[in-house]
Amino acid sequence: MKNSLQFCLFCVYSLLFITTPQTFAENPLFPDKPIKVIVPQPPGGGFDFVGRVMSDKLSSTIGQALVVDNKIGSGTLIGTDFVAKASADGYTVLVGSVSNIVMNSGLYKNLPYDPIKDFEPIGLSVSYSYTLVGRKDLPFKTLKELIQYAKDNPNKLSYASSGNGSGQHVLAAALWHNTGVQLMHIPYRGAQAAYTDILGGRVDLFFDIAPTAKPHVEAGSLIALATSGAQRNPNHPNVPTIIETGVDNLSLESWFGFFAPSKTPKDVLDKWRIEFQKAATTPEVRDRFEKAGGKPISPNLIETKLMIKNDTDRWVKLIKDANIKSD
Repeated sequence: MKNSLQFCLFCVYSLLFITTPQTFAENPLFPDKPIKVIVPQPPGGGFDFVGRVMSDKLSSTIGQALVVDNKIGSGTLIGTDFVAKASADGYTVLVGSVSNIVMNSGLYKNLPYDPIKDFEPIGLSVSYSYTLVGRKDLPFKTLKELIQYAKDNPNKLSYASSGNGSGQHVLAAALWHNTGVQLMHIPYRGAQAAYTDILGGRVDLFFDIAPTAKPHVEAGSLIALATSGAQRNPNHPNVPTIIETGVDNLSLESWFGFFAPSKTPKDVLDKWRIEFQKAATTPEVRDRFEKAGGKPISPNLIETKLMIKNDTDRWVKLIKDANIKSD
């Protein structure tokens, strides 16, 4: 009996030694290899800036490289859908914002992903108000004058965006709808291409976030007509908000953060959230965002999900009411 018991115990221990290494091989301690950060817009815009700032810091804190990959096309659709369908192992994450996590729900009838069901927020790190800039030789210098000119000259003015369905497109189209004017929309493949044409005088207006608009305004290459936040942007202290101009009660701040596929294991998500929060709240990251015109934020998970829900409820309705299309 004793020998039989010893033999059984030997079999159990042998099985443990055989299976345990295999189990850990299948579920390695996260992370043990480079991580891919998908930016659904080209280099040079807000998505790319946030993705690279956070990736640089996280690479040093978690001990693995975070490789930024710009997957562009259809506004933010191609890159976002890529992550929705990626392996849910924590090694592929998305730079998400109001445009691809919120607005796409109202812009596309057959969206290939569900922004709420297919993604889990890792964390948000910064928000930006948009700045409406115009070519420097425009015949008006205020938003009120712009609206009056557009009413008198339908479709005479053009406005750029970084793509159909982007935040720049939706914000501008909502403002034109609410004020009853018609402008010609010219979508580009990213902010950089839009700036090339507005600086060259081939397009009249462009709503973009402060980090990329600020240097052109400071250089006198473009004029700033309004900002989209509820309060003035500290980097444009002399530029009124849309609300302050009196033309409309519209406001928008675009938050940015990292998102993972929804089926990512909880322990991996937990580690991601801890590391992301640490990185986002470091003085150097906050300083980089503030100097670039952003407002550093670090909401907890409950607050993050509430922000997403409130923005979805508000903007999807506005997009449908204004009949804003992705194409």
